[in-house]
Amino acid sequence: MKNLHNASTAELQALDAAHHMHPFTDGAVLHEKGVRVITSAKGVFLTDSDGNELLDGMAGLWCCNIGYGRKELAEVAFAQMQKLPYYNTFFQTSHPPVIALSRKLAQLAPGDLNHVFYASGGSEANDTNIRLVRHYWAVKGKPQKTIFISRHNAYHGSTVGAASLGGMAGMHAQGGLPIPDIAYIDQPNWWAEGGDLSPEEFGLMRARQLEDKIVELGEGRVAAFIAEPVQGAGGVIVPPETYWPEIQRICDRHDILLIADEVICGFGRTGNWFGSETFGIRPDIMTIAKGLSSGYQPIGGSVLSDEVASVIDEGGDFNHGYTYSGHPVAAAVALENLRIMEDEKIVETVANETGPYLAGKWAELADHPLVGEAVISGMMASVALTPDKAARAGFAAGVGTAGLRCRDRCFENNLVMRHVGDRMIIAPPLVLSKDEIDMLIDRAVKSLDETYAGLEKDGLLQPA
Repeated sequence: MKNLHNASTAELQALDAAHHMHPFTDGAVLHEKGVRVITSAKGVFLTDSDGNELLDGMAGLWCCNIGYGRKELAEVAFAQMQKLPYYNTFFQTSHPPVIALSRKLAQLAPGDLNHVFYASGGSEANDTNIRLVRHYWAVKGKPQKTIFISRHNAYHGSTVGAASLGGMAGMHAQGGLPIPDIAYIDQPNWWAEGGDLSPEEFGLMRARQLEDKIVELGEGRVAAFIAEPVQGAGGVIVPPETYWPEIQRICDRHDILLIADEVICGFGRTGNWFGSETFGIRPDIMTIAKGLSSGYQPIGGSVLSDEVASVIDEGGDFNHGYTYSGHPVAAAVALENLRIMEDEKIVETVANETGPYLAGKWAELADHPLVGEAVISGMMASVALTPDKAARAGFAAGVGTAGLRCRDRCFENNLVMRHVGDRMIIAPPLVLSKDEIDMLIDRAVKSLDETYAGLEKDGLLQPA
């Protein structure tokens, strides 16, 4: 078999098109264009098969928090594979790596979130939450409490259950989604949907939709509300300050569980270990993944409060689990990742140094003629592209016209920056230095300039 590490870009593209089906991708379009093949990475930079070096403004898929090329994680994985490469956690068995990781997560998690049910990623963990929450209420003698309330444009994963919890219309259009007993309220996106309300008024209004929905469905039927502290894949939507305190009040008042999906926001992304700490949320369950291992191994989980865990324990067998729940290699790597983050004070650096520095630079992007809003929380940020700042208008040419062009200009300028409709978003590795922040901003400005010039040339700066 030919060593593909020595293959040309064209050869790799042809083989990829012949055999590899990509997530969230139009295969026909990709086959015609050809994939960009990433061959190596170090720190915050990626290298492709043509030798181009890209600054990774998305930390892989929101996950490579400690950056690429940390040999410590490879060494821990190798040692664990030699000692115990795999064993399950079914049938009343366990192993040291998962025990140690569970203890560490209990120490790091806020409040009384002291118990972890493991999965291979965030989608699986949110599927777990559906069954776990419904079983919780059944054990408490309220089996009719089965409905989850989520938000339009939320992302909670792509399995059938997790995609149903999410509120993305494009995902619901395929595969018969959503499953029953999932309801939705509107997202707290003031810039796009706030109208004449102040951000504070809008935050309260959107939060109170939760109470209205609970009344509509019946408190005796609603099991839980699930939301990301900051909506990630929905466009890095940072809610107004009034939003989360009101959500917490409503959940407490109406006796429903609050699930904070921390898959993106967790492990330092917002400048605290968890987004729940940043926004003053007291969740009953947190969903974790991504930054837990910085993407070096697939691992996720649900972190439960003492009360939720005790009820589940009272209910006999919880007939749920995965082959790789608490995989020893993944657990060992995650534990080493957390050690590095603690020892190198990565979260503190984001909170006190690089996060504020990035925030200052990011705010300046609001002065660009194409940018209507620039928002940030720690090391995740977005800008809204618009042809008319004052009106907070979209583009007459359709949603995503400007965003797609800007994303392509970013790639050409060796910056990985994602678009969600006409919002440009970043979530770089948390180890991004101030010099690298300057480089990211310079490349982003260049890409915005080129996008604006192209839209103007093609007559596409007309508001909707």
